[in-house]
Amino acid sequence: MTDHGIFGPGSVTWRVMGEPILLVGGLRALLMQGLHPRAMRGVLQNSALMDSGEAWSRFVRTTEFVRVRTYGTRAEVERAGRRVRKIHATLTAHDPDTGEDFHLDEPDALLWVHIGEVDSYLSVARRSGVRLTDAEADMFVAEQRRAAEVVGLDPAGVPGSVGEMRDYIEAQRPVLRFVPEAAHPLRQSLNAPLPLILTPLRPAVPAITLLAFATLPRWARRLYGLPATPVGDLWATATLRTLHTGIGLVPAQVRYSPAARQARRITAA
Repeated sequence: MTDHGIFGPGSVTWRVMGEPILLVGGLRALLMQGLHPRAMRGVLQNSALMDSGEAWSRFVRTTEFVRVRTYGTRAEVERAGRRVRKIHATLTAHDPDTGEDFHLDEPDALLWVHIGEVDSYLSVARRSGVRLTDAEADMFVAEQRRAAEVVGLDPAGVPGSVGEMRDYIEAQRPVLRFVPEAAHPLRQSLNAPLPLILTPLRPAVPAITLLAFATLPRWARRLYGLPATPVGDLWATATLRTLHTGIGLVPAQVRYSPAARQARRITAA
């Protein structure tokens, strides 16, 4: 029996995650993560994230992990997950608000990171014009419980529908803020030394970062000290749709990554 990993053909995840516009979703996910004080401090105190070059390198590593988790075999996914779980279990950080030291595998922070990622991919996909019914959107969120398990979360405690996800995010809002010791990611993007793989994107990086900010909920933009109006929402949606439509004119063999092209071939077979 062929090993198609934890999702496979027929999954909403395979249909959605290969879309190039989700580069914006990946950046939005990191911005959502940055509003959880413990999650952000865990990263800040265990990497050179204050250095913009390291921030982009981390984005590339995260993107590769998402690729393996989405399209890799079960053995590949387990290896990647085991590596991430080991890192999270080993590293600690200090919370100056409480005076506590904590491990990076703290479930509350891991769950926020997971939900920020799922919400970001789904929001960007739907606002871009990727066709998803409400039932398919719920299925995408439910499928992502498998992704949560890969990083060490109990899937039974992870929201499994769009409604549950929104309720969770709303319940977390009172504890969210942008910690003062972190460099503002919009400012970082202006002069970021990019990893080699992202060098072709350099002229567009500030605009892509700005777009990622604009796709955040208004309350999240305000936490970053940025304007948050309905006009900004309309601009973000219109820009996402325009980009997605333009990308759609590029031939599929160029538009999609090798892993996404293979997934499309398997699904069509």
